[in-house]
Amino acid sequence: MPPTFDSFSFGCRVNIAEKEEIDRQMIIKGFKQTTVEPDIYIINTCSVTQKAEREARQLIYQVRKKQPQTKIVVTGCCSTYWLKSGKYTDLPVDLITDNLQKEYLVQLIKNKLLKNIPLLDGRPKVVDILSDKFLLSGRLLVKIQDGCHRFCSFCIVPYLRGLPKSIPIKEIVNTINHSSDNIKEVVLTAINTEAFGKDSNEGFIELIKSVLKNTKVPRLSFGSVHPWSITNEFIDFYQQEQINNRLVNFFHIPLQSGSNKILTLMKRCHTREDMIDRVKRLASINKRIFISTDIIVGFLEETDNDFKDTYNFLDKSPISKFHVFRFSKREMTAGYYLAKRLKEPDNKTKIERSRLLRELSDEKFEAFQKSLLGYKSNALFLKNTDSIQEVLLDNQVPVYVEKTSIRPGDIKRIEVIKYQKDKLFGRIIK
Repeated sequence: MPPTFDSFSFGCRVNIAEKEEIDRQMIIKGFKQTTVEPDIYIINTCSVTQKAEREARQLIYQVRKKQPQTKIVVTGCCSTYWLKSGKYTDLPVDLITDNLQKEYLVQLIKNKLLKNIPLLDGRPKVVDILSDKFLLSGRLLVKIQDGCHRFCSFCIVPYLRGLPKSIPIKEIVNTINHSSDNIKEVVLTAINTEAFGKDSNEGFIELIKSVLKNTKVPRLSFGSVHPWSITNEFIDFYQQEQINNRLVNFFHIPLQSGSNKILTLMKRCHTREDMIDRVKRLASINKRIFISTDIIVGFLEETDNDFKDTYNFLDKSPISKFHVFRFSKREMTAGYYLAKRLKEPDNKTKIERSRLLRELSDEKFEAFQKSLLGYKSNALFLKNTDSIQEVLLDNQVPVYVEKTSIRPGDIKRIEVIKYQKDKLFGRIIK
């Protein structure tokens, strides 16, 4: 019997892309993936917030309690933080590695946990790695960059992932071209898109151009585009590419605040006015463009007026959805030490501000959904349920259609016909 494994990833799309690559490498080496008492359970962790760290610890203990014979392997940002701080000795894990060791994780598992079990040798072609098991949605997450040089005062990521490291454009294109023909959408994922290519004299726009020119993938999207990437050159390029209908009309831009005072304390390199102008320019290109953002509430020294600046900025902007996080002090960051002398809003205030922004986000997203009624779009078919099938429009907004024989991963044209209970429903255009 081959050794078995299962895995789980917390956090961002880069983490998910890394987890999928680990899964592929495990299968290549002869492991079988199963959810039933696997020999190995790999947890890819996130350390952006205290909540993320707490959830990682909870999962470790849950797995150990339910599957005492399973060997637990922990990697990712939390494990890197735990190794740096020594806060891992109480964890019931069998192997803990930092981010730099992810690339060699399978070999570490073999050397340290499965010394007497032979694994397959050699490295198959990329086309074999990207097996149908990972392509059921027709989407492929491709990691293009890691690390960050910005050191925003709230963010622990640069301390755990290091300075920017880019994947060469040629290698990214080859990965896409050697993937299955079932791939209908490639999602370029990065810790900081603005940093892409700065270590290799390449650039983010150059990467997009190369993927569009040298691959046949029908849809190209981005996991997250940092504010510093939304330059006038990028906006002009995106507008020119609209005619080809291959770039997805969706942008997730993590702005974090709409108050210039707070942006300065966060050590962000953009102002409220910068982003008002750029976001409006993007939205003016195509009224179907869906823009979302990340916002932190309760940052150090955030007053009621600062929060109102953020609320009003979001209310008047073309941003249709926001992911709201309460400020969480993380050791190693500048914010952790600033908190010793700057005032931090209390938890009750953070909860209330989160509630207000989430309500605004719900209102704006509902209005955006309703604006799509009657819209005809190529849609990527995702998973089936008992009676309906989820699809993604060309702006990543989910729509539900009657269950059909269309396979997940196919692209068909649909029309949005109804809004009901927070969801859009559509019909397939024959």
